Amino acid sequence: MNFTEDQISRYSRHILLQDVDVEGQERICSGKVLVVGAGGLGSPVALYLAAAGVGVIGIVDGDAVSLSNLQRQIIHFTPDVGKPKVTSAKEKINRLNPDVEVVTYKTFLTAENAQEIIRDYDFVVDAADNFPTKFLINDACVIVGRPFSHGGVLRFEGQTLTYLPGAPCYRCLFHSPPPPNTVPTCSQAGVMGVVAGMLGVIQAAEALKYLTGVGELLTGKLLSFDAKTMEFRKMETKRSDTCPVCGNNPTVTKLIDYEQADCDVSDRTKN
Repeated sequence: MNFTEDQISRYSRHILLQDVDVEGQERICSGKVLVVGAGGLGSPVALYLAAAGVGVIGIVDGDAVSLSNLQRQIIHFTPDVGKPKVTSAKEKINRLNPDVEVVTYKTFLTAENAQEIIRDYDFVVDAADNFPTKFLINDACVIVGRPFSHGGVLRFEGQTLTYLPGAPCYRCLFHSPPPPNTVPTCSQAGVMGVVAGMLGVIQAAEALKYLTGVGELLTGKLLSFDAKTMEFRKMETKRSDTCPVCGNNPTVTKLIDYEQADCDVSDRTKN
């Protein structure tokens, strides 16, 4: 790439980093990242990826902005209430960095569209807030062969891992979605807004590390934290030979739309 003077100035703090340099910034600007969910996790992810200059950012979300979102979904503002989240997010990204191409999908990710959408991107960020979508992202990425960052928050806690082909996937740790309404969602149990921000920033860092090849990703590791005590824990994970999607004899060979919890239907990406 031939950077303009404005781009050199915009990305100068990256270019000054010995591990990133011009070549690393070129990889960022040539990268394509899909963010599934424009909510509490997707907001900081999208903003930081846009600020970094990621070439193409895809955003999947079928929801509209509601007043209760604004406590944590920082990409949306009060005048955006009622507006499609993908539209609101695209407007902010365009204002932040016009270099970035934003591709919007005003829909929820489903077994029918997941592979078609995901295969166009280099890296996927799971910023959804419900188990069926998280398992769908995992399975689609494993089947299509795309790396992704899983993230989940509830109350004051968050967890994340990064999947690369051949590494332990989400199902290696959590075999299948829990039955609907057996595990509380954010709308039932609540979430401290900054916790979503903390985790979203970590997920954005994983995406940028993947694009640049800098550092060690959270592959084979589950990072969790408790914001009340600021304790961070990193647990080693192993690929499961009996994993239903990436194991030796996979039983999940096509995507499945699992049943959503009742409270998830109207706002499935509110994290």
